[in-house]
Amino acid sequence: MADELIDILDKSGKLTGEVRLKSEAHRLGLYHASVHIWFYNKEGKILFQKRADDKDTFPGFWDVSVAGHISAGESPEGSAIREIEEEIGVSVTQEDLEFIGVYLAEKTPKPNLFDNEFHHIYTAELKVPLEKLTLQEEEVADIKLISVSELKNRVENAIPKEYVPHDTEYFELILKEITNRLA
Repeated sequence: MADELIDILDKSGKLTGEVRLKSEAHRLGLYHASVHIWFYNKEGKILFQKRADDKDTFPGFWDVSVAGHISAGESPEGSAIREIEEEIGVSVTQEDLEFIGVYLAEKTPKPNLFDNEFHHIYTAELKVPLEKLTLQEEEVADIKLISVSELKNRVENAIPKEYVPHDTEYFELILKEITNRLA
C-alpha cells in the first residue's frame, strides 16, 4: 500500500498547516481526516467491505462500505468520490452523497500505531448489484450486504470480533441515518 501525504489537524479538527505522510501520522498519533461512505439499498441492506489482509490496521476485518484518508489539500467530498471509484468501481457525484457528520475516533490498533481520525461520514444509495462492483484488491478482499435489522442486533449484543471495533455510538449514528433514509 502506497503511503500518502495528508493534512495534520489539531485535536479540535482544524488544519494546522502541517502536511505529513500517513505512516508518520499513525506512528506519532497525529490527528488527521478520513472519509467513511456507507452504502445502503432500498431493500434495507448495508454494504460492508472486508479489508485486505495486508492492511496496516485491522487486516481481514469487516468495515465501512468505503473509507480512506483525505489527501493533503483534498476536500472531503472529492476524497469520498475518489475512494468510491477506487475501492468498488462506482462513479458517484457530490449530489449522490449525503453528509451526516464528523466523528472523532481515537484508536490504537497495535503497538506504536495510533489512528486519531476525524471521520467525515456520508451515506449513499447503492443502485447497482454487488456483481457489478469492481473491488480494488489492495484494499478490499470481499463485500457483503447486511440487513439493517441484523446490524442493529449486532450492535445491541456486541459487535462480533471480525468487525473493525467502531464505538457503539458510531454504529448507532449510522443505523439512525440509514433507517431515516429508508423510511
